[in-house]
Amino acid sequence: MSMMEDNSSCSSVATGPPQASFLQRTLQQLSSTQCLKLRAEDAPPVAVVALQRYLSEPAEGEQQPDSYSYDVTVTDGVWRAKCFVHSSLNQLVHTNTLKTGTDISITQCSYVYNEKRLGHGYMCIEKLSSDAGSSEVLPRVKDVSALPLLVKQGMERSVVLQSDVPLQVSRKHYLSLWNNDDPEGDMWTSGSPSSVTVLDVSKITLLSSLESSFRNTMRSFPLPLLVKIIHKSRLRYYGKFGLNIDYPYQAYFEVADQSGTMSLVLWNELCPEFYQRLNVGTVLYLQNYALKPSYSHRSRPQMDHYRMKSFNSVEICLNLRNPVSVITVVSPKSVLPQWGLPELSYQFTNRSQLDKLSNNVACDIIGLVTFVGRVERVKSKSNKGPEKFWTYRWVHAVDGSTDQPFILEVFSSSQPEIFSHICPMTYLVCTHMRVCQVEGSSPYLTSSCETEMFITGYHKGQPYVNDPTVKSFIQWTKTLKDNIILQRTAVGGHYCYPHAPKTFTQSMIDASGQAPLVAAADLKRELETLQYREHIKLAIQGQITAVRYMNSPKSTESQGPEGKQIPDVSTDACEQAVLDTHNNPTTAEASLTSPSSEDISPNKRKRRMRKAKQSSSSHGSMPKKRRSGHENTEGGRGQEEEQQDSESEAMQDVEYGLKPQNQDSDVLSWESSSWLKQRQEMSEHLCRGGLYQDSISRRFTFDEKNVLLQWSNLQALRWTPEQSADPTPPVGCPGYYLITILGINKQIAVDAAYFPVVRSNEPRAVGLPQDPHGNTMMSCLSSGFLCPLSDAANHSDITLPEPEEILVTASELEDTHVVCVLDLCHLGGDKVEVLINKVYRVTEVSIN
Repeated sequence: MSMMEDNSSCSSVATGPPQASFLQRTLQQLSSTQCLKLRAEDAPPVAVVALQRYLSEPAEGEQQPDSYSYDVTVTDGVWRAKCFVHSSLNQLVHTNTLKTGTDISITQCSYVYNEKRLGHGYMCIEKLSSDAGSSEVLPRVKDVSALPLLVKQGMERSVVLQSDVPLQVSRKHYLSLWNNDDPEGDMWTSGSPSSVTVLDVSKITLLSSLESSFRNTMRSFPLPLLVKIIHKSRLRYYGKFGLNIDYPYQAYFEVADQSGTMSLVLWNELCPEFYQRLNVGTVLYLQNYALKPSYSHRSRPQMDHYRMKSFNSVEICLNLRNPVSVITVVSPKSVLPQWGLPELSYQFTNRSQLDKLSNNVACDIIGLVTFVGRVERVKSKSNKGPEKFWTYRWVHAVDGSTDQPFILEVFSSSQPEIFSHICPMTYLVCTHMRVCQVEGSSPYLTSSCETEMFITGYHKGQPYVNDPTVKSFIQWTKTLKDNIILQRTAVGGHYCYPHAPKTFTQSMIDASGQAPLVAAADLKRELETLQYREHIKLAIQGQITAVRYMNSPKSTESQGPEGKQIPDVSTDACEQAVLDTHNNPTTAEASLTSPSSEDISPNKRKRRMRKAKQSSSSHGSMPKKRRSGHENTEGGRGQEEEQQDSESEAMQDVEYGLKPQNQDSDVLSWESSSWLKQRQEMSEHLCRGGLYQDSISRRFTFDEKNVLLQWSNLQALRWTPEQSADPTPPVGCPGYYLITILGINKQIAVDAAYFPVVRSNEPRAVGLPQDPHGNTMMSCLSSGFLCPLSDAANHSDITLPEPEEILVTASELEDTHVVCVLDLCHLGGDKVEVLINKVYRVTEVSIN
């Protein structure tokens, strides 16, 4: 490797000894040069083993820093080095291009000293390149944690460099990489033993006395409290620029004694020490607590079933200082019945009862997981402070009370070890979920701030295990056979719920509905600023100008070239990738095609097209359904007849606007008569989106459990040997439609994939309104499925319409004003999923 100083006026620097590793030589050069900056030619790769995030601190004279900063730990197989990621590279983290488990080459770095603190400095990575392939370094490393940490000579005693804290010393801890709700790092205490000391409960006060005393301006210090936790909220991080609090955390607990219930708030430094030790059912002996008026603008759990008085005007505050709170966690063996603490109460609901529950009612559920969606992120709507993301996933679970599953929208509940391990065939308990009754879709349940989740392996000792509903569910599961349930399972892929309503409604007063109507320019901005696994739904109006049927989805791997210089990615790369797809649409492996699809030659497909056209002409816009064995009736036609038909078929293709993509391809397309002219006059064609292998759910198997969990979860912030480098196996796909939508002002067009539901056992089919339709292009886009859905479980012999039969009706899209609801999701790297959720004619749009 050749190292070059960034400043040509600096003299050359001697390299380290021959046995020194790349990282060691780099640090030696930075230490000996006066330039503090180095550029590398042909730098050897180093592996990324950790990526950590924390709130940024503004540099002197800097107006608005990025919301967060990142530290990255890399290894060359000999040393580990924790480096600061220059803010110009933050976008690589936002798009999951810079990620753990892969190799990078550091092409420019510098050394940064802390001018206000002796003995502290760090390496800063300013430019890098990356190979998206598997790591060359990590297979040589047996134990990453055993590798020595590289520190500049003279700074070996730096606490910051040697501990799990950010390199920017004004920050004391790391946040979770993808959200602000999960505890992250060594500072979070868990598993500490509860107290077995003898308590003096003769001088305690009751919650009812606290409220009345506080109302009467109590001046004396309150007596101790003895309470039981009956609800626990997720963590809330409220850090922001300029806030001089080292650990800005807050967590709410609902506690109860014999007199009633009250809110308790755990503040700041006490959260890392106690949050993971305080659970539902835990008994606390509290001294030196503060009382404050209750915060009115917060959600509260529904506790009517306890039939106890709630004291909502005041809340108990536990702080590290002013006053110094004393928290004693009482051992369960020390809890006495004469204390009169209430028993925990649950509201378990069967799936058969869900339809009868009112909107927003809270309930608890237990079920056997059959589908777990990929983890996605949605940006918090709060505009105060730095941006925040919520992480969530969709889950289906059955309980035997009906054939329909629970549809669960599960947000992170500050239980990352459980949230990331939800998978099919596990028993899932979700407490305090809220009912969402929606028009046109089955009801679903969504998390509340007080929701907790438990899966197989975490149920032991939980208070709900003796609930009658839980016991009944366990008895039902004993009657099941794993091989039968496995046939109904799925993992990952695109999933969005609830389904779009029959009529698109836009309010002129409040346009913040589920799918806001945006301008095409706004859509472009959203595509450019989407972050990793961020999902948004929006609508645009315009017209559909082209439809192409594609045999297989895009590759899961990044479309970029190997070893590309990441900061200098060409802005034309996306356009070139789509052009390559269009020019060579059938290069995918045969394993990606649907096993139910037969091998159809171009001439045979044309014959089917001609028959479909004739059927359409004779019977209107509804093509004739194909029946089992129908294909064999055409097999006796000879080559001469095929050649005689070719010219007339070509004329019919022009008449219907249909044409093969090229001479060697079976891919068919339709274009409106004005598309060629409009394409020349528009200003931009947004063509990054499409259907990827990541968009399609997989059948769950125990053998592939770890690979599937890794694939459906977010990128890990730390690399472990268990992190599989094996690619997710490809899945069969019956093909999809690539739809070109031209904005209403005919300046910007966008490509979106339409991936219809074709089987009743797909996760996306659950709760989908299945009103019959004619399988025209427009009716398919409007409904989201092909009619009727096949039923693989019952070995149904229903034969779905061929793509040609659907495409032949695409001419009805000509000059039709439509509103298209789109799902956008960033899949990492340069992969952006753009899918059509539903298409409305303007006659189906209402304005309030």
